[in-house]
Amino acid sequence: MSPLEIHSFVNSLGYTFSFIEMLEIPTIAVIEGAALGGGLELALSCDLRICGEDAVFGLPETGLAIIPGAGGTVRLPRLLGKALSKEIIFTGRRIGGRDAMSMGLVNHCVPAGDARLKALEIACEINEKGPLAIKMAKKAINEGLETTTASALELEEFYYQQLLNTKDRLEGLAAFAEKRKPRYSGE
Repeated sequence: MSPLEIHSFVNSLGYTFSFIEMLEIPTIAVIEGAALGGGLELALSCDLRICGEDAVFGLPETGLAIIPGAGGTVRLPRLLGKALSKEIIFTGRRIGGRDAMSMGLVNHCVPAGDARLKALEIACEINEKGPLAIKMAKKAINEGLETTTASALELEEFYYQQLLNTKDRLEGLAAFAEKRKPRYSGE
């Protein structure tokens, strides 16, 4: 690819990953096998990451005399912190599934081949919750991370207030009082 084509391709990836990150619904990456370079950048754009124990992660771009260009230098430090992210990016080292779990890169590491099932289990658990509450929680978390603690608390209060007059909130309270499972409508 020419330099212009490379620029266009990397920007396209970056925009796609940002779009995924900004979706109002929770996203779960399932990793079986390798998530290297753009594959890891894609996984980082998701809310949760589940891997099989044989999974391999890394951002090997510095070995090619480039840097991760589709969000890796932004999302990885926000997830793992600056020092650990610098080590991963500077060395280009590959990380196994169990190590990814211990450092917080993935939420769960399960036996190889079981990552999809674990992701579906978590998705079902999330799906039982109030959809508007999940949406507001995601907004409060994502936007709150980008600002001061005081501003983040104001955002949390704002999103909490959005839920007070919803049918789902009333249904949740009624279900709790009646000791039954709620039936949320997303209203």
